[in-house]
Order: sequence, then structure tokens, then C-alpha cells
Amino acid sequence: MSANASPSGAPDFAVEVFQNQYLPMGGREVHAIATVTATGAAGVSAGAGSGQAAEVILVDTSGSMDFPASKLAAAKQATKAAIDAMPNGTLLAIVSGTGMATMVYPPEERMVVLDEHSRREAKRAVDKLRARGGTAIGQWLRAAKRLLDPYPHAIRHAILLTDGKDESETAADLAAAIEACQGVFTCDCRGVGTDWVVAELRQVASGLLGSLDIVAEPANLVADFTAMIENAMGKAVADVALRVRTPGSAQVKFVKQVRPTIEELTHRRADAGPNIGDYPTGSWGAESRDYHICLEVEPGDLYDPVRVGLVSLVSRGADGTENELTRIGVFAEWTDNEDLSTKISKEVAFYTGRAEMANAIQEGLEKRRDGEEHEATALLGRALRLANEAGDDHTAKLIKNVVEEDPVTGTLKLRRKVSDADEMTLDTDSVKTSRLRTS
Repeated sequence: MSANASPSGAPDFAVEVFQNQYLPMGGREVHAIATVTATGAAGVSAGAGSGQAAEVILVDTSGSMDFPASKLAAAKQATKAAIDAMPNGTLLAIVSGTGMATMVYPPEERMVVLDEHSRREAKRAVDKLRARGGTAIGQWLRAAKRLLDPYPHAIRHAILLTDGKDESETAADLAAAIEACQGVFTCDCRGVGTDWVVAELRQVASGLLGSLDIVAEPANLVADFTAMIENAMGKAVADVALRVRTPGSAQVKFVKQVRPTIEELTHRRADAGPNIGDYPTGSWGAESRDYHICLEVEPGDLYDPVRVGLVSLVSRGADGTENELTRIGVFAEWTDNEDLSTKISKEVAFYTGRAEMANAIQEGLEKRRDGEEHEATALLGRALRLANEAGDDHTAKLIKNVVEEDPVTGTLKLRRKVSDADEMTLDTDSVKTSRLRTS
């Protein structure tokens, strides 16, 4: 099933729902994959108002960025490349991150409209960056929030680069900063080298609806920063919510983004009315994403199809008006035909398997770090089987960098020597997904 709609000036949104609507008698769970596609997006505009780009670059300049010195040199080059990739009219600020947040450009805590003059000034300021001090990522995020707060109708985005642990504040400080920034801006996170903590940056990226990746070699930062800016500049509509209505006694059990990355959204629900919940999806350009929705319903009568949910995409204009971009129904029908009720939608099965694989990888790596080898081997072996069953050669190869097959017994065992880069790449890649292959 599919539906589409689009207000004037916005991208065209379309949504398809994939599910097996047939439930056994007494069945209470309805699973559906909603594929949302936006087309025709022109990207952010250079003028002021709705659709303008506002970009904050948060650059780690703690003392460890000088060891080796190539990290800070590459961070400077990458930041300047990002500045060059932004169109004139973009709102820009650059922040130096240590145990506090310090303005790099402009010197005062404010945004500057990018033009040829301010572009040159910004790059000269970046050249003066020096490494010193500790790391307090929560402080950097709060600085970005203060900078971006005055522009609620812009498409607000930040890049966060770090090379180390969040050692200059507590875990509670970081969590509170992330919560304070939710709904203000999205944030793509990059860890350079191998001395940072994947779980910390994943917490930031997931909480602020951004991407996470490792850049093991500093020389690759320029290309990565440029790609992030090009993606951010391609966004055309901000603050889109996935809205789920559940008529009657039906309730939402969970909502997850499952492509291009797996992100739990259930706890991010904002009530929008009786039996109506909004789940944040961030900004959109020309792209497609998949969401797994699970509803708990009261069993109905045999062969009596019932709409148990309504899925829509909603945005708010600069004047606060609400626009429904597209909508589609989710249905259930109870049957005593086992051939119908036991058939699982291939889309639901695929993404359920992907989520299980991601959990097995992350838990397996954690067990490995804790020295629990038996449990780690079992979990990573399960992840490898799931990757092979899905035909995911890329993830299978990454897992094999951590486990190997015993040539004598044929059983899996942990490799004794695993590079930090290989382990962290597997960890960061575990939540990335691609579209289900149909052939």
C-alpha cells in the first residue's frame, strides 16, 4: 500500500506500508514496515527564513589532538573544506572543544552569514587552532544549542569531531546536554583515530538523529567532512515527525528507524492528541528511510479487516502551521487459516534480523572487552550467521576481523590479535542497514 501528498514548496513525500495483516485468532501484535521517500528536494536556500542552513562545527582541540600532530592538522583541513562546501548565505559558527567550549569564529558567541569575506576570515581563524586541555562533549553541545536556538525555522545541523574520551564531565552531564539539544539541531559525529569511545559518540548521534562513523586515518577527514556538509545542505524541510494514530484500544509497542541506521524512537514520543504520538525524524532531503512500527491491538472477529493504525509524516511551517505530508493505514484481520497467519512479511523479517544482528554485535564486543570470551564468541557467532543468511558480505567480513574458524574443530573462536580500528569499525557499522534486496 502507498500514499503521497506534498504542500507547496516542500519535497514530495510518499509512504508505503509492508505487512502481513493476517493474525491468528487471539493475536495481539501487528508489525509493519513504513518506507518513507522524499523526492524533488532542492536543498536549503541561501536566504533567511525557513529552509536556511545553520551550521555549527565542533572541533576537538584537546591536548591529545597533537598526538600525533597529523590529527589536528587534518581537522583544520577538514573544517576549511567544510566551509568551502557551504553556499553563501549559510549561517556558520565554529567552536573549539576542550574542557569547555570556546568560539573560534566569530570571536563572539553568535552565527555569521557566510559570504566570500566571512569565508576567508573563518578559514584564517581555523588555521590558528591549537591543541590543549581536556574533553567535555556536553559543553560543546550546549554551545551549539545556544548558537542555534535563535533560528528555530532554519535547518540546524552540527558536526562534532573528537579523538578521545569524554573525561572532563560526568556521564550525567553528557546525557543532560544531549536531552537539552534534542529538537534543536541534528548532529553528525566522527571519531578520529582509535582512542575515543564508540558508546559515547553513539549516544550523541542517536540522541540528536545524526550519523556516527570512525575515521581511523586523519587523512580521510577532508572527504568525510565534505560529504557531511553536502548531505546537510541537501536537506529541504526541517523537524519532520512520524505520526502514529491508534484508534480505539490499540497502542504503540515500539517505533524504530531501521534504515539507513537502526535508531530506537519509542522513548522519543511526543503526544499530539488522544491516541496520537509524534516521533522525531529530523530534517529531510531527497532520500528514503524505513521505520518498523509494532502495535498492540485487541483481537477482532474472524475475517473482519480493521484499520488499527494510521501513519503520517508531519512538518511545521515557519508560522507554526502544521502540514501533513503523507498518510497511510495499517490493518489487521484475524483468521483461522494458518497459511495466512504464519506468513511473515519479508520486509518485517529482514529488519527484525538486522536489529537482532546489531544487538548481537554490540553485546558481543562488550563481552569481549570484559574478558567474557565464551559469551562473546556465542554472540558474535550468532551475528555472523545472521549476516550470512541475509547475504550481507560486508558485515560478515567485518565480523571475521574479530572471530575466526578453528581449522581443526571448525568452531568459531575469538581472534587473539584484533586492531582497535577493526573492532570500532564493526561497532559503528553494526547499526547501518541497506534496503532489502528483492531479487
